[in-house]
Amino acid sequence: MDRITEELLLEKGSPTASKLEEIKTLNLSRMGLKLQDLPVRLLSRLRALERWDLSGNRLQEFPKTLKLPALRYLDLSDNQMEDVTSLESLGGLEELRMEDNLYVTVSDNYKLMVLLPSLRVYNGKDVSSTANHLRYVYSNNLRTRIIGVWERSFSLPHPISAEKMSHLEKSFVNAACQQVKYGPSSVSDFTKWKVEILARQYLRSLVESEDLDSKENNAVSAPQKRKQAQPATDTNIRLTPHKKARSDPPAEEGPHKSRLRLETVAGIRISPRKAVRGPAAPTRAPTKADTTRKGPAAAPHKEEEAPAGQGAADSLPIAGSGTQDRPACLKPLHVLQCHSKQDSSDDFSTQLWACAFQPLLDSSGNSRMVATCGGDSVCVIDCETGMVMKKYKVPGEEFFSLAWSTVSMCSGNEAAAQPCSVLAAAGRRGLVKLIHPRNNVAYGEFRASRKTLSVLHFNPQQGNFLFSGAYDNRIVMWDIGGVDSQYNYKVVQLLVLEISATPLHICLPPACPATQLLTACEDGLRCYNTQLSTHSASRRSKEMEITFPIYEEEDEEHNYHTVDGLSFLTDDIVASKSYMHACIYLWSWSRTAAQRPARKSRAVCAVVLAELQWASTDIPYLALNTCPRRAYVVCGDDKGQMWTYHVTDLQKASFQPGEAILPTEVLEWPAPMRKGFGQIDGPSINVVAMDPELRYLVALSDKNMVIIWRREDS
Repeated sequence: MDRITEELLLEKGSPTASKLEEIKTLNLSRMGLKLQDLPVRLLSRLRALERWDLSGNRLQEFPKTLKLPALRYLDLSDNQMEDVTSLESLGGLEELRMEDNLYVTVSDNYKLMVLLPSLRVYNGKDVSSTANHLRYVYSNNLRTRIIGVWERSFSLPHPISAEKMSHLEKSFVNAACQQVKYGPSSVSDFTKWKVEILARQYLRSLVESEDLDSKENNAVSAPQKRKQAQPATDTNIRLTPHKKARSDPPAEEGPHKSRLRLETVAGIRISPRKAVRGPAAPTRAPTKADTTRKGPAAAPHKEEEAPAGQGAADSLPIAGSGTQDRPACLKPLHVLQCHSKQDSSDDFSTQLWACAFQPLLDSSGNSRMVATCGGDSVCVIDCETGMVMKKYKVPGEEFFSLAWSTVSMCSGNEAAAQPCSVLAAAGRRGLVKLIHPRNNVAYGEFRASRKTLSVLHFNPQQGNFLFSGAYDNRIVMWDIGGVDSQYNYKVVQLLVLEISATPLHICLPPACPATQLLTACEDGLRCYNTQLSTHSASRRSKEMEITFPIYEEEDEEHNYHTVDGLSFLTDDIVASKSYMHACIYLWSWSRTAAQRPARKSRAVCAVVLAELQWASTDIPYLALNTCPRRAYVVCGDDKGQMWTYHVTDLQKASFQPGEAILPTEVLEWPAPMRKGFGQIDGPSINVVAMDPELRYLVALSDKNMVIIWRREDS
């Protein structure tokens, strides 16, 4: 008779339930259980189980095929465990107890930290730092040595056959295990085990790259496979991103290489997209209003002077420093689908939320690397070639924000510290991931909130200061410090800003980034004092709230307080928008901040310089961006169009209150075609980014597409 039955599980489980699917805690301790006593089919029904006590039994291993997606705590102390790799199926496990298992070694402990990507507490101790070192730094060092073994002595056979590959794999893995020596001798068993896994993965990635290149070459030589209806766009556009043939980058859950099969149509580079929906974590889905306030009619540019004494009629004080007089000519270059679930070309549901260009470490060259995030992955893309150079996946995560910065990296000897680019990314889990893309290392993480993180922003003058905004209505200032050659780092919380709603965007005034912070929220635009001193409070409330004249027109059906776009165009001029008001405001930061706030509300009215006509839509969270050197403001709409404004064109004009300025150009959706789907309609453009010289314009859609435009100089 089976020792474990449904009746027993219901008796030992809690809360009291009539179904196994409702049990959250289970105590099967001190029952003398062995592996054969654990029925996998029955136990698999415990889909809500979060805590399981199996201590004091006679288990030598755990059922390898048993998957419990909700399990976070497992007690296997006082057993006879020998094979810890049998726990690999418990990917969500956060706390594990293994005391008093005679045969568990230090190497086994290390294996557990690598096999269980979410493990934070082991035998009652926080092992996050050690686990991160093993998962990222240690593994990356081993991978580098393994690649060296391959390049010195091995190569792929031509042609590739199963028999040849079997012999090659055996020889290569054996050579790697013998030649790669790293770490203390006490964990040599762990090192050999990890080397074997990484060697097999590396060889598999080489074969996959060879197969992909072969298929792409065949596709190029077979034009009949690409005959499709031609889109009504420029036939010189190229739209099918090619993946760079390379070894897999390290990711939190292990090496990963995105596989994209794209159709080349009318010369455009394209990748697939997704269906409309809101993200699974904090709701960012459109909020429908019955009626939407139409934008003011655009007035032709006038040469006469504006009436004196009206702030909204002031001409824009934008100087020619670093700007160009002629508008940019932007042409679509690539459309990528690099965030698909399981790299499926049929994934049209993954929404993309944030993108940013990599900052240059010196003044030479141009920034062409852009980071994008959405779904469970972060990608680094070469805008010119359309290649995804790095991809980092975290199963179960949903990324909403990312930010680049430059921090110091110490080599460990007497040499001076060198600057290195670091990418921070965060989302649903409230964890900030720290990535060093140049060395292909995701080297650590820290918890910034118990709730979803909506925005990240670095201080451009103090690169190790990071601001994180979350759905707990707080903005936290962190010092992430630098890193050493072993990627040791330390994070310190410096300041907490209490806000009244979810923060959507964070901006630091260029003239005073160390003392002031602007945040666009669900219920308005606020300013905070962020100056650090030994006498300052670590928790602060708003210093003032910035309002707009449109607020006076609010009624029960219209709420214009949500500010879902915010960026500085110059040191003084700010561009912001509310999706309900069909326009983008340009206003003066210095003149607005110079006003005395109301005593109770702390409100001041923005000194509006101009209004830029934008799309009439009730779709929120379509963020704008600016390119100060080129004096550009850009914002996408809900039809895939890009509204561009060359602000130097407005210098010769004067403005009247209530008159909106027409866009310099509205870039139409490239309308790419995909086999089996026909023409892809324009999606909502969630966010845009431009490099400092506006050589590239990148937009992310709510339908799993990254669109890249390139400036063409005539």
